[in-house]
Amino acid sequence: MSISKRLFSRAAAGLAPAALALALLPGLMLSAQNQKPSPRQQAQARARARAKWLQARARYLAQLRARERREAQLAPAPPMGWNSWNHFHRRITGKIVRQIADAMVSSGMKAAGYTYINIDDTWEGQRDAQGNIQPNAKFGDMKALADYVHSKGLKLGIYSSPGPFTCAGYAGSYRHEAQDARTYAAWGIDYLKYDWCSASRVYKLQQLPQVYLKMYRALKATGRPIVFSLCEYGLLDPWHFGPFVGGNLWRTTGDINDTWKRMSAIGFNQSYLAPYAAPGHWNDPDMLEVGNGGMTDTEYRTHMSLWAMLAAPLIAGNDLRHMSRAALAILTNRDVIAVDQDRLGRQGYRVWRSGRKLDQDREIWMKPLAGGAVAVALFNRGSKAAAITVHWSQLGLQPPLRARNLWTHKNLRLPRPTFTATVPSHGVILLRVKE
Repeated sequence: MSISKRLFSRAAAGLAPAALALALLPGLMLSAQNQKPSPRQQAQARARARAKWLQARARYLAQLRARERREAQLAPAPPMGWNSWNHFHRRITGKIVRQIADAMVSSGMKAAGYTYINIDDTWEGQRDAQGNIQPNAKFGDMKALADYVHSKGLKLGIYSSPGPFTCAGYAGSYRHEAQDARTYAAWGIDYLKYDWCSASRVYKLQQLPQVYLKMYRALKATGRPIVFSLCEYGLLDPWHFGPFVGGNLWRTTGDINDTWKRMSAIGFNQSYLAPYAAPGHWNDPDMLEVGNGGMTDTEYRTHMSLWAMLAAPLIAGNDLRHMSRAALAILTNRDVIAVDQDRLGRQGYRVWRSGRKLDQDREIWMKPLAGGAVAVALFNRGSKAAAITVHWSQLGLQPPLRARNLWTHKNLRLPRPTFTATVPSHGVILLRVKE
C-alpha cells in the first residue's frame, strides 16, 4: 500500500485526540497490516532523507564559497582610500572631492595603494517624482563626478542608511533599497558605506542582519561590483554575521576622533577580533586621523602601525590638499602599508601586556605574514619612554633572525633569544621578522 499523505489521530499532552496530517517522505511504503512503515522501510526513508539533506547542504556550501570568492576578489586586501567625514563633516562638496582626487594622485598616495574617494554624509538631495535619489546642490551631477574620479584611476564611494534618514538628517534608503542600488550603479559608484543611523526607528535590532542583506542583494542585482561597508558600530557583533550578508568590511566600534585617548581606546581593544578577518571580509575600527592635527607625529605613527597590524581598512580622513611632509610620510610608508595589505589576510593580535595602568602600559603584538614572516610591534602606551623586551620563543621564532625596522627602514640581524628596544611615550617599534 503506497500513500503520500494520511490522516491520523493521536493523543497530545493529555488532551483529546488531535487529528494530525502526516506528510510522508516520497517513496515511503506503509504495510497494509498496521499502516506503519516497517523497520527496513524506515531505514530506507531515513537514508533518502539524509541524502537529500547532504545534497542541499552541498549546494548551499558551494553557493557560499562562490560568494566568498567573489567578495574576496572585490576586497582581497583591506580597502585603502579617503573619506570626507573626519575633516570636512558637512562642508564637503563636489568641488572638494575633485580636488582631493587630484591630490591623491599628485601626492603619491595613489601610487602607494590608496584607491577609493569616499563621500560620506550630506551629499543627498530630494527624491524625484519616481522616487530616485538626487544629489543636492553641493554636488550636482554625480555621474560626472564619478567619471572625473575614474579618469584619475581612482574609485568613488558613497554613503547611505537603511533608515529613513542618515545620521545628519538627509534622505536614507528606507523602502528604496533596490532603487538606490540601481542609481548608484548607474552613476558608477564603487563603494557603499551603509550607516545604521535612523534604522532603529523602523527596525528592531534583531532585524539588523536581514536589513543589511537586503541592500547587499540589491547591490548584487545591479551587476556592478560595489564594496559593501557595514556601519552599525558593533551593536550586534557584525563580525559574526557580516560575511553572510555580503559585508566586505564592518565597523567594530563607535566613531573615532583625533585624540590619542580615543584612537588608542579603539585600536588596542581589537585583538580578540583577529579570527574574523580574512580576504574579502575585514574588521573596521574606523578611519585614520593621521594629519588632522590632534595628535603628535609619534602618536600618528602608532596609529598607522596599529591599523596595519589590525589588517584594518586604511581610509585617510585628513585634507589631502594640505598635508605636512610628516603626515604624508606616515600615510605612504610602503613598508607599513605592506603589513596591512599582506596577501595572507591575517589580523594581528596582542601577545604580551605589562599591565593596565595607562602610564606604564606596554604591549607586544604580532601579525603572521605570507612567506613565513611575522610583523612584530612594540607599543608604549605610557607617559614616559620605556624599554620593551621581546622573547622570540614566545612568538614561536628561533634565532638567528633577520628583521627590518619599518619606520627607520634599517635591516637588523637578531642572533639572541631576546630583543630589547627603548620605545618613546605613545610610540612604537614596528619590525618585519623572518627566520
